[in-house]
Amino acid sequence: MPQTSDQIRSAFLEYFRGAGHEVGESGPVAIQGDPTLMFANAGMVQFKDVFTGKEQRSYTRATSSQKCIRISGKHNDLENVGPSPRHHTFFEMLGNFSFGDYFKADAIRHAWTFIAQLGLPPERLVVSYFGGEEGIPADEEARELWKELTGLPDERIIPCGMSENFWSMGDTGPCGPCTEIHVYQGPDNPDPKTFGQEQTPEGYGWMEIWNLVFMQFDRDQTGKLTPLPAPCVDTGMGLERIVSVMQDKTSNYETDLLRALVDEAARIAGKTYGASMSPDDI
Repeated sequence: MPQTSDQIRSAFLEYFRGAGHEVGESGPVAIQGDPTLMFANAGMVQFKDVFTGKEQRSYTRATSSQKCIRISGKHNDLENVGPSPRHHTFFEMLGNFSFGDYFKADAIRHAWTFIAQLGLPPERLVVSYFGGEEGIPADEEARELWKELTGLPDERIIPCGMSENFWSMGDTGPCGPCTEIHVYQGPDNPDPKTFGQEQTPEGYGWMEIWNLVFMQFDRDQTGKLTPLPAPCVDTGMGLERIVSVMQDKTSNYETDLLRALVDEAARIAGKTYGASMSPDDI
């Protein structure tokens, strides 16, 4: 099983290359020509016009590891950085995309197959799906597909609302219901009934690792949802998060992606990482 961050990133891209996906480079982080975004906040940003049918590509499946920044707009993680061991303003998003090719069944099947290849035990996983809100019906198809394709019991397939399981890049543009894979981090046996509770200061608890978005609509400035020309798939798995799971860490800062930077910052500051300090010491 892959263990280092480089191995995990490569394993993801190679899996989807083998499944017929075009492996693409990370798109620009600073966005030009799009007044709705300042920075790329997800892997799908460089494919936005493909999802809406304004642009055509020579392929209908793609995969990438996109460099993202979330410091403003709809997806803003700035206030979570520091208190949270799993949020960053800058991070990499592993993703696979379908432009009118496959849809919910194959998206779930691919995700579950890759999760199995990583060796994550099903008893430490739950999945969530869109349970319906604001006049939009629940995504019962996704719920049934999880049961059919994975054998997960009902108590591990959990409905959530608009804020958790209906994704959009911004206030306008492509959007749709989503389904997420969550893993339990901690030494004890996880109880699905504890899903939704905050992680402990030690980082124990449930953590989202992969979001599968089913792009079905284009939202205009009035909030109206218009069906896209062809339903699409947009998924995102935070590299830092899955690396923390594979390296058995409860903080992304303890992984091989970030620990060397933390240690160097501590050296420069003359402080010990993890030590308690009073405000006067900072």
